[in-house]
Formats: sequence, structure tokens, C-alpha cells
Amino acid sequence: MASTSDIRNGLCIKFNNDIFKIVEFLHVKPGKGPAFVRTKLKSLTSGKTLDNTFSAGHKIDVVRVETHTFQYLYNEGNDYHFMNTESFEQITLDKNVLDTPELLKEGTNVMVQINTETELPLSVDMPASIVLEVTYTEPGVKGNTATNATKPATVETGAQVNVPLFINEGDKIKIDTASGNYIERIKE
Repeated sequence: MASTSDIRNGLCIKFNNDIFKIVEFLHVKPGKGPAFVRTKLKSLTSGKTLDNTFSAGHKIDVVRVETHTFQYLYNEGNDYHFMNTESFEQITLDKNVLDTPELLKEGTNVMVQINTETELPLSVDMPASIVLEVTYTEPGVKGNTATNATKPATVETGAQVNVPLFINEGDKIKIDTASGNYIERIKE
């Protein structure tokens, strides 16, 4: 058993007969009254998020997890197939477990957290950013770089990303996997 002082981002806990991953937390010490911890929890079984407040010193049940590197192979409908890069063992995960499955490119390495008690995968941590090629967008116009105007673009995985007006088909762009936003154009 741990207490609220052990709460950190990425920690997996048992709560309300389910396993949750802490996405965000904030320790709050109001001027009057006891301290508390505001958290945003993501269910690792259903993918739903909920906000919860724990009073300071509240006991939480931590789930022991191991993290392994897996390589994304392919998907069949809602089933995404991954291979352990060390043991070459393959696992299949549901689309709901993944944060941004539309940005996954074949061959991408991800970190998979596995429950040590049940040996079942709990969550998938994508790399912070990913480089993808633009397969379709409206033609860029020279000189349209001064404004923050954007246009939709389709990348090689089929995902839609808003990009600046100067991005053209065939350009490689870096995308933030947490938000799905454009970061920069990659020059080769």
C-alpha cells in the first residue's frame, strides 16, 4: 500500500474494482482545511478517463508493472499486433488501450506496461513524437508563412493533421503523439 505522496504520472493503481493509470495530478494545500490530491485517471480496461480527488494520506493500491519495448507490426480492425523486441513474443491489443492509434506506423517502437501479477498488458506509451509523410493536402502557396493559418493534411497512416499552409504532399512532418498536433517540417 502506498499513500497519496507516492502519486506520479504513469503510476498504475487499483481503484473502484478497475486498474487506472494516473494521467495528471496536482497536490493542493488550501489555506484552510486539509491538503488533497486532484487526479485525472484513465481506465486501462475501458479507456475512459475520470477525475478523482484523494485526501492527503489516503492509502492507494499500487499495481506492479514492468515496461518492455514492443514493435508495432500491423492491425486487423480494432486489433493491433505488437512484437516484443527481446523475446519476439507477439501480443494483440484492443484499439481502446492505445492513446493515438491512428498515428502508429508499422515498425514503430512503443513501451508496453505489463501487470506482473497477471502478465497482461495494461497500457501502451507512444514515443513523444513521430515523423510521418504527408500523402494528401491542398497545394501550398509561396509566401504564406507569416500567418498561423492551417489546412488539413492526410499522413501515411491515414490520420488527419492540421498543418501550416506551406506544407506540400511528400513532405515529412514531425507530429506530437500526445496531442496529435504538427510540430515541424523535417528537412532531408
